[in-house]
This record gives sequence, C-alpha cells and structure tokens, in this order.
Amino acid sequence: MRKILVTSALPYANGPIHLGHLVEYIQTDIWVRAMKALGHDVKYVCADDAHGTAIMLKAKDNNVTPEEQIAAVKASHEKDFASFLINFDNYYSTHSPENEQLSQEIYNKLNQRGYIFTKNVAQLFDTEKGLFLADRFVKGECPKCTAKDQYGDNCEVCSGTYNATELKNPYSTLSNATPIVKESKHYFFDLPQFGEFLQDFTKKPGRLQTSIANKLNEWFESGLKPWDISRDAPYFGFKIPNTDESDKYFYVWLDAPVGYMASFKNLCQREGLDFNEYFNKDSTTELYHFIGKDIVYFHALFWPAMLHGTDYRTPSVINAHGFLTVNGEKMSKSRGTFIKAETYINHLNPEYLRYYFASKLSNTVEDINLDLDDFMQKVNSDLVGKVVNIASRCAGFIHKNNGGKLAGELIEKQLIAEIINAGDEIAEAYENREFSRAMRLIMTCADKANAYIDDKKPWALNKISGKQNEVVDVCTVALNIFRQLVVYLAPVLPELAQKAQVFLNIDDLTFDSRHNVLTDHTINAFSPLMSRVEQDKINSMVNDSKDSLADKTNKKDKTTQQANSTKNTSEFISIDDFAKVTMKVAKVLACNTVEGADKLLQFTLDVGEDKPRNVFSGIAKFYKPTDLTGKTVICVTNLAPRKMKFGVSEGMILSAEQDGQLTVVLLPDSMPVGAVLA
Repeated sequence: MRKILVTSALPYANGPIHLGHLVEYIQTDIWVRAMKALGHDVKYVCADDAHGTAIMLKAKDNNVTPEEQIAAVKASHEKDFASFLINFDNYYSTHSPENEQLSQEIYNKLNQRGYIFTKNVAQLFDTEKGLFLADRFVKGECPKCTAKDQYGDNCEVCSGTYNATELKNPYSTLSNATPIVKESKHYFFDLPQFGEFLQDFTKKPGRLQTSIANKLNEWFESGLKPWDISRDAPYFGFKIPNTDESDKYFYVWLDAPVGYMASFKNLCQREGLDFNEYFNKDSTTELYHFIGKDIVYFHALFWPAMLHGTDYRTPSVINAHGFLTVNGEKMSKSRGTFIKAETYINHLNPEYLRYYFASKLSNTVEDINLDLDDFMQKVNSDLVGKVVNIASRCAGFIHKNNGGKLAGELIEKQLIAEIINAGDEIAEAYENREFSRAMRLIMTCADKANAYIDDKKPWALNKISGKQNEVVDVCTVALNIFRQLVVYLAPVLPELAQKAQVFLNIDDLTFDSRHNVLTDHTINAFSPLMSRVEQDKINSMVNDSKDSLADKTNKKDKTTQQANSTKNTSEFISIDDFAKVTMKVAKVLACNTVEGADKLLQFTLDVGEDKPRNVFSGIAKFYKPTDLTGKTVICVTNLAPRKMKFGVSEGMILSAEQDGQLTVVLLPDSMPVGAVLA
C-alpha cells in the first residue's frame, strides 16, 4: 500500500470558483478517489491562498477587515467544492498559525545557509494610496512601441517585456494618480545557487510532463534569476522575521506553497498523523501536486529549491493541466460562458461536468474545450443511454420474474471475464491520469453489455411462456456488467455510484470488488439514477451567467467613468483625431505562432487590397492559431508599418480588454472583406 499526499493549487481568496478553476479540482479529486479505490492510503489537502495586496484592497472596498474578507470567500469556496463532490481530507487557509510558523522556519533556514540576500529596488509608488504598485496595478505607454494602457510588465501589442519603471506616462489603476519612483530594500531568494539541483530534479522520469520539462530547460538555458520574496507595507500577509525593518512582508508566492504543508500539518494534528513521515527529506511517501500550466515556474523551480534548501522532501510528481475554453473560445462574460460554479449547480447535475471533463482530460497540458452541444450529447449518450440504461432495462424483469433475486449462476462467464479483465487497463489509465482513455475503455464495456441485451432481447423473450428463467439469466449477466461499470466509474461519479450501490445491495466498490460476481443475490427496487441533460437547462445557465454580471458591469462602468473624469484632459483625443483611424473588415487567411516570441501571433490578412497584409499581435496567451484562422476581424490599416525583430507589422487587429483579458473583435463571415467601418 502506497502512502500518497495530494494537493491542488490554492484558489485565490478574492472571488468565486468558476468552471475554469474546476478543471483542476475535479481532475485531482478523480485521481484521489481512483487511487483510494485501488487500495492506497491517500490524503488530499488544499487551502485558500489568502494573502496579498489584492485581498487587502478588496477588503477595503467591501468595508471589512482582510480576515473577514478571506473567511467569507473561504466559506463560499468550500460550498462550491462540496457541490461538485470534491472531497478534501482538509481544506484550510494560508492565513494560519501553522503556515506562519512553517514559512518563517523555512525562511530562517534559507537565510542562515546563505540563500537570502538584500538589495535596493526602484518601484513605482502610488502617493495617494500610499503603497508600492505591483505590475498589475500600473498601466502606461509601452516603452518599446508606445501602445497605450499596457500593464507594468509586458506589452500586449508588441509583446515587449520591461520593468514598470520604464513605462511612459504611467498611472495607477487604483487611483489614476501618476506614481513616483521610490526605492526600498527587498529580500531575494538566490535561486541560481540551486541550478544544478533543479536540472537533476526536473529531469527525473515521470516527475514532469515532457513538454513542461522542455520548457524548464529553456529557462535553464537563459539563466535562472534571483527571486524577490518580499513586499513592503501596507500588505496583508506574514512579516519577515529577524530583520531590522518592521514593514517587510513575505511575498504571497513564498507562503502559498508552504500552505500545502500547513494544511497537512493541521490534518496531522487533528487525526494523529505523523507530519515528518511525509515531509522528512528521506520520506518514502509520495507527494503529488496538481496545478495549472501557468504556475509551473513556481512549483517546479522555486518550491523544490526552497524545500531542498531546508532539508524537506521534494515533490514526487507535478502534474500540470491546460486551460478551459467554452464552445471553442475563451470563457466570455458577454456570451454567458464565464460560468460560476454556483450558477452551474443551480441548473445542472455536477456529475455531468465531472464526466465530461474526465472524457477530455489526459496526462498532457493541452487545453480542453467544453462544447455545450457535445456536453449534452455525450452525457445523454454515454451515461444515460449506455450505462444507466443497462440497469433500467433489466431490473424490472428480476423483480417480476424472480422476486428481486439474481440467477444462481452466470450463463456468459466469458463476457463477464472480459469486463473484469478490462479493469486492469482502466486502473492503469486512472493511475497515469489518462482519464479520457479510461472513459473510452469503460464505454467499450458498456457497449458490449448493451449489444448483449439487444441480442438476447429479454423484453421479447419474456413474452414467451416458460422463458422467464432464461430472462433472469440474461438480466443477471447484464446487471453484473453494470456493477463492474459502476466500480470503474465511481471515482468520476461518486453520487451515481452510491445510488447504484443501494440498488445493487452491495457494500464494496473498490477495484478489487469487481472480481466478486453477483449470483443468488437480492437487489433492491430500481430508482432512476440519472436524468438526461435538457437544452433548456443549459440555456438558462448561460442566460443566468450573463445576468449575474449586470450589476458588476454597471458598477465597473460607473467607476471607470468617475476615474476617467479625474484624468488630465490631455489624455483624450478629439473626434477629428479619431476620424483619422481607418478600420477595415479583414479575413484571417493564416495565423501562426512566432518562434522566439511566446506572446506573438503572426497573421496574414485579406483586407481587400492587391496583396495580403502581414500583422503581428501580442495575443498568443489568449488564442491558439487555429482559434482565429478563417475568422473575420477588424484591422486598423492606416497605422505606420512597424519594423519588429520578426518582420514588419502592417496594421493592428482590434481587440477588447477587460480584467487583463484580451478578446479579438470578431465579425460575421457575411461581412464584405475590405469594407471600411465607420
């Protein structure tokens, strides 16, 4: 029996859970349930990530203390997770005494061993708010291409990277004031000292997915950089101990991963477990982290280096997953596909989504798509039409013909053996986090059961005098296969499995239990196990996702108008200036990634001229080339050509920005290419 500690990335304590978040927690929960069903001792812990400037500001906006803010959000998160049947052994908070003690202990050891140093850092400071501005709280003109309203770390137009202090005409997104440059002493973790260790750590077979290991190798080649682990007051978090300053706090990303340890330590104290057995550097237990691909740097470099530098064990496996798209596009508030967990639950069964995600998830970091039409068809076909249908077609004959008792022997031992033996491959697929493969194997078994029922036709057989016992024999075979399917699907569909357990009158749904066939066994009356997905429910969910944002949008618009009114009028342009901009309808003939520029996409656009235009756009983190190829977009065609490292850009594709997300403005395909928009 293996002892395994499993974690999911900590959700930030400043907003509700949505379907994009749930990809990870559902993936982790399925794996944990599968490993427990295979007989292993598995503990699953998580916590709210409760520190940082954003939470401090959110609490102030809500007129509550940060502690009150994070407590309310934590309760909301726990409710959302429970509604999707996510079964944590402990769900905690990074704002805890255990986390403070462990974070300070790790920092002190790193400091004593020469892995911490200080240096002065120049930052933008908001004099009205009285705080240093993180990159996401400052905007200005890109120092490289002069694009307006770019964040303090990179430009979405030219994909240039820079320091916030390099922005032209910067302004605080918190107050709209012009920030000043101010220096303060910062504390750094000397990550380059761990370069050799980290290269060995990341190359161990099975620890990371191949694509992630390759990406990390690029970072090694470009050189590791020291990591700034401090933030200045005001800040909501833990103070850095043993310093001469009283206004220095741990950056949220230092104490957040330590929150895994803290949550487990809290569980140990509650259940009498041995914390050191799991985190001693010589531990024989296993540690699995499930994370999104966007936070690999923290989990595969900073975190193992911190652990190694303080004589704690390092992760056994770091499993990264991709992002979620809905109907082939980024989740959209305007289209109603930015769906909160609570909104989904108000309309649909959580097990629908658990199964659909399982049918899409593999052990790669590819993005997955929630196609709402496919979602309805797959759930109705696979779960209702194939799996539940087996029980509903056969249970009545057992009760009518044999008082609810299954036959004394199986007349199709070979078929039953095939289904039982398939469990080995299904278990392997679960173990390797190849859930989509596991679902395909399970549905193949379901197809065999339904083919058997269709061949034997118990409903027709039952009309023939003297054939009732034969009907019981056939239905006994079918219900045994149904039992195996329930065993295989239980990690994905725990609620359905529990209902089926009552119907079948059995106690055990572990993987080993599939070998125990049901003969001379009394079952209970059948009750519907799952209903079909209805289109009107999906429509209502989408509509409610739009409506739930109305108040927020109105509030945001009002705030923006007030903020804009305080800006210097020199930031506005006249109608005459705007009239100079020429925007044309353009067809995307081709869209490609740009080698050496992670944030750029290269477009070949038909704008109704003699030859296509070449345009670069810094939207690669929001779209894949296939998302936009063939689409109809808006191109600003009278911009001066801009020479870039990768070629000349001959225009700009129009997009809209909200909360740091860029969405390309798409037009109907019927729009005439080259038409000028007025």
